[in-house]
Amino acid sequence: MASILLLVGACSDSNNSSEAPVNTAPAKSTSSSIEQSPLRVLNTFNIGKDAYARSLAFDKQKNSLWVGTSLGVMEIDLQNSQPINTFTRDHGLANEYVFAIFVDSKGYKWFGTNGGGVSRYRDGEWKTFFPMHGLADYWIYAFTEQPDGGLWIGTWAGANFYRSEGEQFTTYVKELINEWVYGLGIDSKERIWFGTEGGVSMFDGQQWQEWNHQDGLGAENANNLSPSTNTGLGTRSRHDLSTLQLGNNTYNPNYVFSILVDDKDDVWAGTWGGGVGRFDGSQWKNFNSKDGLAGNIVYSIAQDKEGAYWFGTDGGLSRYDGQQWQNFGAKDGLAGTHVYAIQVTDSGEVWVGTKGGVSQLGR
Repeated sequence: MASILLLVGACSDSNNSSEAPVNTAPAKSTSSSIEQSPLRVLNTFNIGKDAYARSLAFDKQKNSLWVGTSLGVMEIDLQNSQPINTFTRDHGLANEYVFAIFVDSKGYKWFGTNGGGVSRYRDGEWKTFFPMHGLADYWIYAFTEQPDGGLWIGTWAGANFYRSEGEQFTTYVKELINEWVYGLGIDSKERIWFGTEGGVSMFDGQQWQEWNHQDGLGAENANNLSPSTNTGLGTRSRHDLSTLQLGNNTYNPNYVFSILVDDKDDVWAGTWGGGVGRFDGSQWKNFNSKDGLAGNIVYSIAQDKEGAYWFGTDGGLSRYDGQQWQNFGAKDGLAGTHVYAIQVTDSGEVWVGTKGGVSQLGR
């Protein structure tokens, strides 16, 4: 296991709660043993036991991986799997707690922070955007880019659409099913999909649509968990980071924390306690731990070049090829059980962010 002293002197959020155990009970059509697949954990970088790797982004031009943590940002050279840069407030980052990272078509790196707005970086130059510039909020959780370069930003106070020409922000709030936007995706028709605390919204450029649990989003309460209207990684008191650590053991299928639009234009929505839902344009089909998913809180979703899906959950990492499930946890070499971020590189390696570190999976 590689060890990195990420950011000496930066403040971290501590939490002594133990992580939930990995779901090792085999489900129907489930491959839960790591020996049954050539995929394995190749390396794990330790970023500190109280640090959280919340976001990942792949830079194709430099063949590097950007990692957003609760202590700042680091860049990993993928050729030799070694860290090459770290960034904190001292370097220009708006806030050390980075929940979202995005590399746009012009090579800019966008960092969404917890209470510090948005920072943008390229070639040594930083720029920060706050509400005074038109940003909807200081709390930023997602990015996605249109083919024409327009950038969508998910915040705790709606969604922004940003044009670099004139640096103009347009804000959408009342159009959304809920203003707390945690996930963003775009399909081949350039429709924008929003994962919010109240369900899923879609904007086609002219009209809006929305879906929630009443429309089929999210599996039923498999473990009879207590219902909650606010089980998110944040609290209504936005400056309180005490609940930003681990998922509460509650159920809210309307709370969508992650969105993926796959290569077939199906939309996947990761929920809080309701597993993951797939929308084919007409109806939702849901998957939870009874089907083989490692956990029912789904923080992150990705698709690899083979077409398989990866889900970061509160019970570990799941891979689903359409027929079988394979789960990875701490026993397989992951740094932690709660998988907050997933990134697939051009070479097919899968990187995941957890509490305590970043793990690299490959063949």
